[in-house]
Amino acid sequence: MWPFGKNTAERVKDAFNANPVLAPQGLNIQESRGTVKVTGRVARQSHIGLINAVAGGINGVKNVDVSGVTVLQQASAPTPVAPAPQAAPAKPAAPAPTVQDVPATPVQMPDIVQQSAGEVEIEDTSRVAKAVLAAIRGNGELADDPIDVLQSGKSVILRGVVDNDHELRLAEKLARGVEGVSGVDVSGLRVAQGVKELAKDKDEETGDTVYTVKAGDSLSKIAERYYGDPMEYKKIAHYNNISNPDLIHPGQKIRIPG
Repeated sequence: MWPFGKNTAERVKDAFNANPVLAPQGLNIQESRGTVKVTGRVARQSHIGLINAVAGGINGVKNVDVSGVTVLQQASAPTPVAPAPQAAPAKPAAPAPTVQDVPATPVQMPDIVQQSAGEVEIEDTSRVAKAVLAAIRGNGELADDPIDVLQSGKSVILRGVVDNDHELRLAEKLARGVEGVSGVDVSGLRVAQGVKELAKDKDEETGDTVYTVKAGDSLSKIAERYYGDPMEYKKIAHYNNISNPDLIHPGQKIRIPG
């Protein structure tokens, strides 16, 4: 479970899958040192901005690289209406041409005009979600809490962990105070005392949380602390190439997957 069960790239992927515009486009995501690199194809140029907005709502994302994203359908310039042909000089015996004799030439509208109102709304709301994350990061009590912000229609979804009920209510209040937010879902935001302490040490390369073993620790106790399940010790042992899970010692640095 986030914040310790999934890495940044996986959480960005979850956010894309929750977005009805980006989900069907099957984009690939990689992350290193806070930079998320997105590759793949999108249907419209406007979706590039949507990628930046949605990824920007994920905690830990510092930059979004979309240089590997190509657009299948570029916006086309409007096609001018062809001028009506000049009427040839009338012959004495022939009737004069009428307006109905001139064929109409249809106007091709720019592709950007054809973007649905719902799609524009999704993109705008995602920008709001990014603004909500900025508000949370700018708050002294919440700045170090691992919280993601996703969009859902005109509402935002908060996912992650806070230290106490006060911080949960504060996060919801800050989110509701951002212009454009009509609703806030905090069902994915849980309370775990001491989460700031658990999440403070990071591996700069991978983004993994790093835990320093203390006297009396075991891998099962560490797994219980981070995942809420002592049986997850196997994941930690495998991730750190620990062949014997019973042999850890004080001062040892252990990376927590995700």
